[in-house]
Amino acid sequence: MDQEKIGKFIANLRKEKKMTQEELAERLGVTNKSISRWENGKTMPDLSLLKKLTGILGITINELLSGEKLTKEEYQEKLEENIVNTIDYSHKRINHLKIILSIFIVLVILSLGILSVLFGIDLNRMYHKEPVFFSTWGFDYVPPINLESMKIEDAIKEYLIKDDEKNNYHENEKSFVALKTYLITKKLEEKYFIYAWVLQEKYYLEEGNIINDSGSSIPYKFELRKNKDTFEVVNYEIPRDGSYYVKDMEKIFPKSVRKNMEKIRQDGTIERLKWIVQENVNLYFHI
Repeated sequence: MDQEKIGKFIANLRKEKKMTQEELAERLGVTNKSISRWENGKTMPDLSLLKKLTGILGITINELLSGEKLTKEEYQEKLEENIVNTIDYSHKRINHLKIILSIFIVLVILSLGILSVLFGIDLNRMYHKEPVFFSTWGFDYVPPINLESMKIEDAIKEYLIKDDEKNNYHENEKSFVALKTYLITKKLEEKYFIYAWVLQEKYYLEEGNIINDSGSSIPYKFELRKNKDTFEVVNYEIPRDGSYYVKDMEKIFPKSVRKNMEKIRQDGTIERLKWIVQENVNLYFHI
């Protein structure tokens, strides 16, 4: 079946009838875009429209499918050929629709699979009392405040401050600590390991001026023991300076923690810790 030939045949017959594409489209109940696509040979008229279309154009269905007017001698031969071509065309359309339907089903299955995975991620995060990633499920979830992690951080700050203030050189000297916790792991029932970056600074007041006496900004691995509802620091590790630093970091900290710590000077963590310390300094010295 020669669609291009049929399209030109339809266009010529329409023009002989002195009809525009819009007028033919209106009589058939289709859009003028459909007429244009038929005449350009891009598509064929739907089988349900063939009888009405041929009636308007003054030809037979056999002639339409042949793309030309036929003599009596050609009619029977073309009829059989067009029947075969029409069946073949219908089969191709059915196969095309099957392919489209198959692609649609695959896309639906993939979409459902992706949604299931995303929903599973959120269920897992809710189970571990973490915020959900997605807000498309029709409900909100806010995890309860993790008081345990807050108690752990308070225990670490108290330990570092007490340890640092053992060596004060000024009467009103005070140590301040701010930390960024990257990972808390629990070993057995009462043992915890905390991986954090700690900013620690000491200040004292002299003639109304706040003086910074010393400070450090380094990564720590803390070991804490839990006793009922309280935590106690029992040990800590920090990397050595110089050529030992890289090896000690690999030995002390998990890879995921190291990767996050590498960004600490770009992600604003240091600035945030300094701001927290400065706020506490100002409150302590009533500035």
